[in-house]
Amino acid sequence: MVKCDKCEREFNTEDALAMHNTAKHYVYTEKKKYNKLAIGWIIGIIVIIIISGYVAWNNNNSLNGNAVYGGGDKDTAIQKITLSLKNFNYYPNTLRVKEGVPVEIELDNSIGGCYRSFTIKDLEVKGYSASPSETIKFVPTKKGTFEFACGMRMGRGTIIVE
Repeated sequence: MVKCDKCEREFNTEDALAMHNTAKHYVYTEKKKYNKLAIGWIIGIIVIIIISGYVAWNNNNSLNGNAVYGGGDKDTAIQKITLSLKNFNYYPNTLRVKEGVPVEIELDNSIGGCYRSFTIKDLEVKGYSASPSETIKFVPTKKGTFEFACGMRMGRGTIIVE
């Protein structure tokens, strides 16, 4: 018979005592705690890198858009643009339009909150669209590259007037 030093229980063999000590008297060491903590940090950093790469790739992938013309000459044409929300920003976030041709911007159902308030400060455009049926209309009066943004400037993009 073999006796456990910690709980004084008796066992028939050394193997039985060893199994008992492993199961009942396992001592959690600081070394093992450190290893688990280090592994946790490493996994966390890897997850952050993967998520950051995914977001960066999606933000730079196909974010440009051109206006769709309603046809006709400059006096009757309308440049129609539909914006969505993708990765917490307007999509597309780079727009190309023609100077002097009316622009009609629709904010689809994916857009909500302050993103429904739309401004182009340098072109003096300011509008709010409560639903997709309420479009923001303006005529670009000068050529150049201008920033557009939501009311809180959380969502931003660029409009290029050619």
